[in-house]
Amino acid sequence: MKWLETPSVYDIKNDELYELDGDAFEFLKKCSHPEGCIGDVDTEFIDYCLSEGILTKEVVNTKRPVIAKSPVPSLRYLELQITDKCNLRCRHCYIGKPISNELSIYEIKTVLDEFEEMQGLRLLITGGEPLIHSHFDEINFLLPEYNFRKILFTNGLLLNPKILKGLNVDEIQFSVDGMENGHESIRGKGTYKVVMQKIYEAINAGITVSIATMIHARNLDEFDEMDKLFRKIGIKDWTVDVPCVSGNLELNPIFSVPPKIAGRYLNYGFSSGLHGGGEGFACGLHLMSVLANGNICKCAFYSHTPVGNINEGLRRSWKKIKPLRLENMECSDSLCGFINECRGGCRFRAGDNRKRDLYKCYAYDIIKS
Repeated sequence: MKWLETPSVYDIKNDELYELDGDAFEFLKKCSHPEGCIGDVDTEFIDYCLSEGILTKEVVNTKRPVIAKSPVPSLRYLELQITDKCNLRCRHCYIGKPISNELSIYEIKTVLDEFEEMQGLRLLITGGEPLIHSHFDEINFLLPEYNFRKILFTNGLLLNPKILKGLNVDEIQFSVDGMENGHESIRGKGTYKVVMQKIYEAINAGITVSIATMIHARNLDEFDEMDKLFRKIGIKDWTVDVPCVSGNLELNPIFSVPPKIAGRYLNYGFSSGLHGGGEGFACGLHLMSVLANGNICKCAFYSHTPVGNINEGLRRSWKKIKPLRLENMECSDSLCGFINECRGGCRFRAGDNRKRDLYKCYAYDIIKS
């Protein structure tokens, strides 16, 4: 159970969020106690909760965190960059040359404790390559203590059956930047077959798998084939995006694709759905990033303008981030009919908080090709 802008219950396994009225919230709070729902007569609501997986007839022995009101807006998604070290040197990587920073176990546990207290929904475990962290096994051991969804972002190369069997995450997101030619032009020879093998192994191990793909000059003719493949093998979500010109991509501009061309490829991909919320505000309203050097920023692209540090705590840093209203953006001035769906696109890619993200404009065909 979570108390976000409204009382809610979050199905971690299926990544579904249900908003509740006050009576339903109090009823489910009662059900979470040892005495359960005995004596309540609303059998129709109980049957619905059982069918949706919100309630179970079995006793679940798990830690019951304190349900306290979240800040407004709520911090729902936390990107935790546990290390900036990586085993690849991808030509489009926004990080650029890694400095070999990594968070300590104490720092990570402190962050996880506070994120749960703030009613967080999804923890995005990123790098670099997170599996390179010196104490990844210890981090993995901590994860079951927390009642939020844990998603591991990885290039997949270091995964093996032993690691897969012991992973305490709800989902693995693999980076696949094309079919064999497109992927390896960015990530290096021999990497495509390895990552696809790891994807099959994860699926066979019963782990939910999603894929992230970056649009670049060498994979434009491979999207139809990727779409067919990812649907066939049962991928949960396929996220397609454009890499921001930063880090290694500044050194490899040949891989950049202009908005007029790249925009239409943003219409590829599929998702099981969003949690809602954020109406009237620019994208990323519920997101914050913790970097491997301990700094905290709006998202990892804003590493040069941190809002705080983990020594100050998540809550204090979160308060410093000022939500951007759509009505204050150029998109609103132009009376764009898609603004509430697009929510202005990526603010870093736009180059200014008020400017348009031209990639999204072309994706929605607002600017004619």
